Amino acid sequence: MKKNSFITVMLTFTLFLLFFVCSCSKDKTPTLSDSNCQDTVSFNSVVLPILEQNCFGCHAAGNSTGYVFSNYTNVKNQSTAILGAMQGQGYLQMPDNLAPLPDSTIQLVKCWINQGLLNN
Repeated sequence: MKKNSFITVMLTFTLFLLFFVCSCSKDKTPTLSDSNCQDTVSFNSVVLPILEQNCFGCHAAGNSTGYVFSNYTNVKNQSTAILGAMQGQGYLQMPDNLAPLPDSTIQLVKCWINQGLLNN
């Protein structure tokens, strides 16, 4: 009987530990549709300043990373990679060696993309 009791306790502990580990991971930004975007997001006054503050340290003109986010065309062409890196989905989590960006910041970039990558 003690053997079955020990197995039950260990199984319960393992399940609890698995649940705990899975529930503690960072929540990813929920999938957004255009209806989640309250206002039109401006590239020049919202998106570019986000990139300047969080990305230009490595991704400004003259860097060797292969990604330059200092102008609209480059950002538009790399928008999938930028969002993927911000979310840590399919790309290395960015900004590198820093805390992930707040979900609200990532949401602004995603809204801009969902709204058609406007050059505004």
